[in-house]
Amino acid sequence: MPKPKSKKTAFKSAAKPAKKSKPAVKTAKRKPAKSKKATAVEVDVALGRPLVTQEEKLYLLFKEDYHARQIFEFLRVATVRDLEQYSPLQISRILAKPLHDTIDRIRQRLAEMKRSLRDDEDFAAEYRKQTKGR
Repeated sequence: MPKPKSKKTAFKSAAKPAKKSKPAVKTAKRKPAKSKKATAVEVDVALGRPLVTQEEKLYLLFKEDYHARQIFEFLRVATVRDLEQYSPLQISRILAKPLHDTIDRIRQRLAEMKRSLRDDEDFAAEYRKQTKGR
């Protein structure tokens, strides 16, 4: 003998309207284009709410870190906003450029004196060949 339906089940089935069949035509949905502002906001969301403003002075944030303050002075940046314009790789390249230039001048001066750094004889010989024509 079948079990009688409970009042809840009978009520639910009676309350549901009949489903209407939808047409088989598919419409193309457009995805909204992401703007640059939306991307910037997503980055902020990933890090959470910033603890300092963009106008915060770097010398106050890094008052215990002498080397960081020297880098900020070399880059001529004063605020968080100024510093955020650089990538870590850009900062490394900017800081290393004077070092590389100085080493090149040392190599050239030694080559002029017919001397070279260790394992740098090839550079000295090539440099002397190039400067002979001048």
